[in-house]
Amino acid sequence: MAQVQAADPDFVMGHVISTGLQLVGTGSSVLRDEKLASAVSRTLELANCQELAHREKQHVKAIKLFSKGALAQACDVWEDILVEHPTDMLALKFSHDGFFYLGEQTQMRDSVARVLPHWKPHMPLYSYLKGLYSFGLLETHFYDQAERIAKEGLALTREDGWCVHSVAHVHEMKAEIEKGLKFMASTEKDWVVCDMLACHNYWHWALYHIEKGEYDAALKIFDEQVSRRCVKSGAMLDTVDACSLLYRLEMEGVSVKERYREMLQVTKPHSEDHTLLFNDLHFLMVSLGSKDTGTTQHLLESLRELAKEPGENHQHQLANTIGLPMCQALVEYDQGNYSKTVELLKPLRYSFTDIGGSDAQRDVLNQLLIHAAMKSENKQHQKFARCLLVERDAARQNSPLTDRLIQRAHSLHI
Repeated sequence: MAQVQAADPDFVMGHVISTGLQLVGTGSSVLRDEKLASAVSRTLELANCQELAHREKQHVKAIKLFSKGALAQACDVWEDILVEHPTDMLALKFSHDGFFYLGEQTQMRDSVARVLPHWKPHMPLYSYLKGLYSFGLLETHFYDQAERIAKEGLALTREDGWCVHSVAHVHEMKAEIEKGLKFMASTEKDWVVCDMLACHNYWHWALYHIEKGEYDAALKIFDEQVSRRCVKSGAMLDTVDACSLLYRLEMEGVSVKERYREMLQVTKPHSEDHTLLFNDLHFLMVSLGSKDTGTTQHLLESLRELAKEPGENHQHQLANTIGLPMCQALVEYDQGNYSKTVELLKPLRYSFTDIGGSDAQRDVLNQLLIHAAMKSENKQHQKFARCLLVERDAARQNSPLTDRLIQRAHSLHI
């Protein structure tokens, strides 16, 4: 993109792609990052003083909406583009990511399903379409179909990290831990070149080890791959993955305090970005784990202030009803107020999807609720923990992690 902009600094779609990628990456906030705010302004200025095709105008409009946090409206515009131009991969990918951040799993799946008949195998990027569709399928629990579609994509492009990641999800959601470990090891040489997604795939690999209770193996992947890549790239997907791994390991009883302090150097500068509530929750895990009360307070106070402001930013609108109570639940858990944690999370558990992310990523919150309910002195909460574990066991049978939690729940004297 740097070369494109150097060759033609006034090329509007060049700015749409580069600025759009920065926005969709959620690594910086338009409110706080002057460089990004300037890039958005420059894109709009160039669009206003040139004759553009309707599709180009729509792309600019979507970027403007996304920059304001109006994610659903941006997705509407990208979907309108796809009605007329179903092979517009930029609109499709940005829409896919937008629906992902909104937790709109069905829309994420159907957005790709609608354009599939217009794509042919000889077209550039055709194999990557398989990965996008597979991901939507697995997030709506069509696991077998998702695995088949992803493997069709891999047969065409072995290095497609998104297809690999989709298969990794399937094995996790079906608790096929040994299959997952074998698949990641056998394909590593293909997806290790996939830049940001390589880190995310290592995250999935570490989750299999946590499932099995192999904490040293999970920590090895964290230290050698996830943490190292996160510090080097600064990419937000890498960052939240690192935060999540540490929090999951800590809930399992593993001491990760020093690693939290190292991660704080990465997350602290983003504490007041408030691009996504999903990101905020992960930053909070690290500031709490590091016992950095100042950063925790800054994050919460600045989010409360933004939640008071009327506007079209979807995340700020959600802050009062979902974001701040979920953040407070993390704080209460950290302080040992387990009953309060349950009281905050229990009414929201079917709204967790609203903060975006995948089922696998949000599972850290399901685990938090279970741990809090088991640790609560309230006998009703302890019974509730057992109910949650029966539910979890029904959804993913033969999960070693679930089995361990069930054993702990049954040892409670209720």
